[in-house]
Amino acid sequence: MKSIIIRSQVVLALVFSLAGTVSFAQATGEATYKAKCQMCHGADGMAATPAGKALKTLPFTDPQIMKASDADLIAATKNGKGKMPAYSAKLSDDEIKAVVAFVHTLQKK
Repeated sequence: MKSIIIRSQVVLALVFSLAGTVSFAQATGEATYKAKCQMCHGADGMAATPAGKALKTLPFTDPQIMKASDADLIAATKNGKGKMPAYSAKLSDDEIKAVVAFVHTLQKK
């Protein structure tokens, strides 16, 4: 009986730690997005900012962006694409992945 209780507590601890990691990743992605991306892509990802309009930035809901894989979005963020600068020297791989995950939340709104 004691082993079942201990096992249950270990499983619960693991579940809560993983849930915290997912929340942290999304919070990190959102914070990084606000600091580095929002000025052009906008708070909602629609690129309706003055900079976004001037650079003819596509909204994240554009079919071209929607069909892009995570690997494509990560590569564009790391290496730059079109008028978008490269962020490989400014953001870590984990930060870039977190931003891409946050972008997907904007695509669902």
